[in-house]
Amino acid sequence: MGEFVLVHSPLVGPQTWQRVAAELRSRGHRVATPSLVTALDGPGPYYPRLFDAVTESGTLVVHSGAGALVPGIAARTGAARAVFVDALLPHPGRSWFDTAPPELAQRLRDLATDGRLPPWHEWFPPGTVEDLLPDPGTRDEFLAGLPRVPLAYFTEPAPAEAEPPSAYLQLSAAYDEEAREAAGRGWPVQRLDAHHLAPLTDPATIAAALERL
Repeated sequence: MGEFVLVHSPLVGPQTWQRVAAELRSRGHRVATPSLVTALDGPGPYYPRLFDAVTESGTLVVHSGAGALVPGIAARTGAARAVFVDALLPHPGRSWFDTAPPELAQRLRDLATDGRLPPWHEWFPPGTVEDLLPDPGTRDEFLAGLPRVPLAYFTEPAPAEAEPPSAYLQLSAAYDEEAREAAGRGWPVQRLDAHHLAPLTDPATIAAALERL
């Protein structure tokens, strides 16, 4: 069976993928779930360290903010293809702030203390993560892995590298624009009636979609 390398967003932790990984293994696949968390320790540049944190080769599956990392990881690991799951598309030569709405960029700057942002769930109105992860055990597991991301990561331009052949799996309406752009590039695109953190709440559905893609 195939090998999957499940890469979490730098803004959260590897807990995002653990349940999907278990589901894929139960279906006979080899699965790696590298952690990017320590790559954001200390001063930048951060992109090279994030790339180097992934050493396994296989179908690269990236969630959310990890989409920006695909070209660099693929160049180092030789990944032949990638699946973007409710993920940003690569933005070579531009920073995360360059791609974000100005009001969001300013809000994050305002939230930062000592050069780092609070954990990801604190960026949103109270109850947002509770709505997505209503089970307390699942939610606590996810929240325990959230890092405080350095603000400098958001200002660092992403290096330019070649992209592997890719597909897109959309989970939420927030990624309509990315899914449309992926379709415009000729990528296979699937849309699920789900939400951004569905890998934690519906791993069997996500695993089946990854197999199809």
